[in-house]
Amino acid sequence: MASIKRRADRGNRWEVRYRDPEGTQKARLFDRKVDAERFVTGVDHSMLIGGYVDPAAGKVTFQTFAETWRLIQVHRAGTAQSAEQQLRLHVYPTIGHRPMAAIRPSEVQAMVQRLATELAPSTVEVIYGRVVAVFRAAVRDRIVTTSPCVDIRKPAKPPASMLEVLSRDHVFALAESIPERYRALVLAGAGTGLRPGELFGLTVDRVDFLRRSIRVDRQLARVRGNGVALAPPKTPASYRRVPLAAAVADAVAAHLSRWPAHDDPGLMFTNERGAPIQQSPFAVVFDASARRADLPKWATPHDLRHYFASVLIRSGASVKVVQARLGHSSAKTTLDVYGHLFADEEDRTRAAIDAEFGSRCAPDVHQRGALTR
Repeated sequence: MASIKRRADRGNRWEVRYRDPEGTQKARLFDRKVDAERFVTGVDHSMLIGGYVDPAAGKVTFQTFAETWRLIQVHRAGTAQSAEQQLRLHVYPTIGHRPMAAIRPSEVQAMVQRLATELAPSTVEVIYGRVVAVFRAAVRDRIVTTSPCVDIRKPAKPPASMLEVLSRDHVFALAESIPERYRALVLAGAGTGLRPGELFGLTVDRVDFLRRSIRVDRQLARVRGNGVALAPPKTPASYRRVPLAAAVADAVAAHLSRWPAHDDPGLMFTNERGAPIQQSPFAVVFDASARRADLPKWATPHDLRHYFASVLIRSGASVKVVQARLGHSSAKTTLDVYGHLFADEEDRTRAAIDAEFGSRCAPDVHQRGALTR
């Protein structure tokens, strides 16, 4: 239990002495006895319910705690690098120097508003998510009692249904405009739906030309510095087998006959130096080729994956099949992104009943006349 004692040697102030849950003795001074009593009541209650937070713990700065948090996360190499860059470039300059317990919701809101003027809504959401995760960990570690990330308004993202899709003519125009070394890469992206990192990390031993399938179980990811390395796929659902169409297999085989796979680890697609392809340099090549092919300005390498999905949907593939081919973690993800491309389910319902009933429900001429009178 905490105790209160008047200290003449401390200016007749009231001293509260107590032990924290770890047994460390603490002391606080108050000018008024009523304030000391309120503090004792709060401390006793928080210890009783297991919610005690050392007031001194919250003095650690956001950057200090966030760096400790970041280094113990189980992140893929690319995610770890993104987290480090996002915190360092966009969060620490604003609230990094502030004590954790002193940061208010209004400060977090001001940071989000500033980021919204500089970055895309989806990027702002990811960065804000890092801040939320840091404060959630701080609450669990009893550094602060509550998180300031409450009722924070974020920039609105355009609905997924606004997704635009490349046409077949776009894809082939791009394949003709891009440097020949990357032509099969474009066709493989549009013909398999692999993510760019999965394509860049595709090795010969993962392609079964006889059974015409691709095993996706890794991707090429960024590592600390400017290099890349093979890493696990994005999610557990990303582990999958993708059918390989004959046209795509022929394009890939022709590519390998001219540009043999990288010796180690056997990458099928490499850059002009015969080295692994990195996303940022390749994006420059893609953008220049897209302009020559007169592609829409919004087109990126990832749109080859969207094109693949649209082809499956137009062919009548179910949501579950599209989900499996793309490696989505749930059918909801597939529907959120591509739902507007599926045939109208109301029309399907009407057509199904009309096909089943035919004209047998239609009243005869006399009945119709009676119904209209």
